[in-house]
Amino acid sequence: MNNPRKNPRILMVTPEITYLPENMCPVSLKAKVGGLADVTSALVQNLSEQGIDVHLTIPNYRHIFRSQLSPSVQAMFDRFQIEKSPENRVHLAEDRAFYYGWEVYAQDWHENARRALIFQREVINNVIPKVQPDIIHCNDWTTGLLPAAARKMGIPCLFTIHNIHTYKATLGFIEYMGMDAARFWHYLYYQRPPYNYEETRDSNPVDFLTSGIHASHFVNTVGPAFLNEIADGRHSFVDYSIQTELRHKRAADCATGILNAPDPVFNPSTDKILPHKYGIADHVEGKRQNKLYLQQLLGLTQDADAPMFFWPSRLDPIQKGCSLLADILYRVIAEYWEQNLQMVFVASGEYQHIFRNIVRFHRIEERVVVRDFSEYLEHLSYAASDFILMPSKFEPCGLPQMIAPIYGSLPVAHDTGGLHDTIEHFNAENNSGNGFLFNVFDANGLFWAIRQAMSFYNLPVNIRNMQIERIMAESAVRFTHSATARNYIDLYEKMLERPLIT
Repeated sequence: MNNPRKNPRILMVTPEITYLPENMCPVSLKAKVGGLADVTSALVQNLSEQGIDVHLTIPNYRHIFRSQLSPSVQAMFDRFQIEKSPENRVHLAEDRAFYYGWEVYAQDWHENARRALIFQREVINNVIPKVQPDIIHCNDWTTGLLPAAARKMGIPCLFTIHNIHTYKATLGFIEYMGMDAARFWHYLYYQRPPYNYEETRDSNPVDFLTSGIHASHFVNTVGPAFLNEIADGRHSFVDYSIQTELRHKRAADCATGILNAPDPVFNPSTDKILPHKYGIADHVEGKRQNKLYLQQLLGLTQDADAPMFFWPSRLDPIQKGCSLLADILYRVIAEYWEQNLQMVFVASGEYQHIFRNIVRFHRIEERVVVRDFSEYLEHLSYAASDFILMPSKFEPCGLPQMIAPIYGSLPVAHDTGGLHDTIEHFNAENNSGNGFLFNVFDANGLFWAIRQAMSFYNLPVNIRNMQIERIMAESAVRFTHSATARNYIDLYEKMLERPLIT
C-alpha cells in the first residue's frame, strides 16, 4: 500500500451517485435522489484528479443501473460486475434487497432502515476487507453505524452530515439483519446510557445519525454556519443528542464545515440546454434572449425588461419557507404590477397546489407559473431570471444560491446555514455582495429582501450590469469542486496525523 500520508486510500460510502470518472467505471451509473448524489460524484471526480486513491461503494441497484443503458452498454456493465478485477475501484454491495427495486429509497422508513443495514453489513463484511482503506468516508444516517465498526477496526472514519434525518433501531433488529453489532456495540449511541449488552440489546434503541457523529474520528457538515447552528442549539427540530455530540466534536477540534459546490455543467457559456449561451461580457443580451424564450415557453407575458424571480428548491413547507412567499405572493406582484414582475416555480412538492390556487384565484397566469421540477426548465430559469428565492428556515448548504450568480441571477434568501456562508448582502457603495439577505424569518422579512432586490434592479442600467459582471466573475472562481476537494484532502491529512483512540 502507498504511504497513506502521500496518497491515502479513501473508501467513499454513499447510497447515491450521479456519475463516476471514466477511469473508475466503464459505464455510467446513476442512482440519484438529491444533492448527496451530485456532491459525492463531484468529490470523487476531483479527488481522483488530484491524485487520491479513491474507492467508492454503493448498493448494486441492478434495475436502476440497467434501465439507463443501451443493450451494448448493458453487456459491458454485466462484464464489469462479473470481472471484479483487483484494480476495480467501484465496489457494488450485493444483495437482493437492492437488485429489483426502481427507486433508491422506499416510501417506508422501516424499509429504508432495512436496506441501510444490509448495505452497511456488506461494506463491513466484504468491501472494507478487500479495499483495506486508510480512511473511510461515510455520508448521512444510512451509513451511521460504520464509524463504530471502523473504530473497532482501527480505521479513521470521516462522517459527513448532509441533512439531519435519522433512524433508531435496537441491537436485536440490527443483528437480525445480519450485522454482528456485538463486536462494536459499545461505540454506538443509544437512547439512554447502556448498562450492559444483554439489557440493552432489545430495549435501548441505537440512533443511527448520532452514532455516526459519536463514533467517527472526525465529522463535517456541508457548511460552517450549519455546524455552529446545530451545536449551539439554534434549531429546535434537531435532537438534543445530535446537538450534544456535535458540540463535543467541535470542542475537541474534530468537527468542521466544508461547503459543497455546484456541478461544472452549470455554466452559461457551455450549458447545452440553453438556446442562447452567454458569458460575462455578453450576459445582458444572453439573458434577455433566454428570458423571452422561457416566457414564450411557459405562457408568460413576453417582456425582456420584466424582472423575473425563480424558485429553484423543492416546495417543502417545513424547510424551504414556502409559506412566507405564499403569504405575500399577490402583494409582491401587485406592488410591481407596472414593471410586470414575474415569478417562475420549477419545483415539485406538497406546497405546489397552494401556489397554483393563488395564481388561479387572482388570475395572474401571465405573471406567475408553477411547473414540476425538470432539469431542462431549471437550467433555462437560471439563465432567464434576474433573482432566485431561497427563504429557507434552515439550509445545511444549498446549491442554487451558488449556481444562480454564475448565471447572473442574484439570490434573495434567509440568513441561515449555507446561505449565510455563501451570500453577502449587496452594497453598491462598497462594490461588494452577491445577493440579498433577511434576518427575521417571516413574510415581512422576505418582502423587505424582495424590495431590496428590486431597488437593485432599478439602478441605472450601466451600474447594475457592472455589478452583475463582477458577481458572475467572482462566483465562477469561488464556487468550484476543486476548492471543495482540496478542503477534504486537508481534512484527510489532519485525520491521519491525529491518533485514533479505540
